[in-house]
Amino acid sequence: MLSEKVIHHCKQRGWWFDEVTQEYIDALQQIGVDPESDFAEFYLHAEDGPTFMGRDHLQLYQICWFVLNSDSYTMSIQGIHDRLKLPEDYIPLDSFEGEYGYFYNRNTGQVLGLGLGEEWQRFMDGILQPQWPDFNTFMEWFWELEDKKSGERKEI
Repeated sequence: MLSEKVIHHCKQRGWWFDEVTQEYIDALQQIGVDPESDFAEFYLHAEDGPTFMGRDHLQLYQICWFVLNSDSYTMSIQGIHDRLKLPEDYIPLDSFEGEYGYFYNRNTGQVLGLGLGEEWQRFMDGILQPQWPDFNTFMEWFWELEDKKSGERKEI
C-alpha cells in the first residue's frame, strides 16, 4: 500500500486521480503486475504525462501510459531480458539512459537500481540485491520524501 507521503505528494501536484480506468487495469494485467500491489495502486491513480520527474532529474515512465501508447515499452521488457539477461520478473521503470536504470520485480515488489559493468555482474552473481524492499519505499526515495536516516539507498 502506498504511504500517505507518496499520495500527498501526488495530490499536491494535481497528479492523483481517484477514478481508475479499465484501460489502465488492462495495461497492468498485460505486463503481469499484481493489481493489489503498491506499484499498481500508484500507476492506476498517479499521472503527470508519460513520465514523472524525480531527484537528480531522474525520469520514470508512467507505465500504463507507455503500455497503451507505445510499442516501445513491451519491446523494452523483452530487450532487458534478452540483452541484459535480467530475470523475467524484472520490468523497467525508465529508459535505462546513461547505462543505468531502475527495475521493478513483479513477484517480490522490490526495486533494483542497476548499472552496466561491475554492478551488473555483481547482480548476476547474486551479490547485489534490490536496494528498495518495495515500490513505495523507492518512490519516497525518488521524490526525496523519506526520512534521511532510514530512507537512504542501501548499497550491498
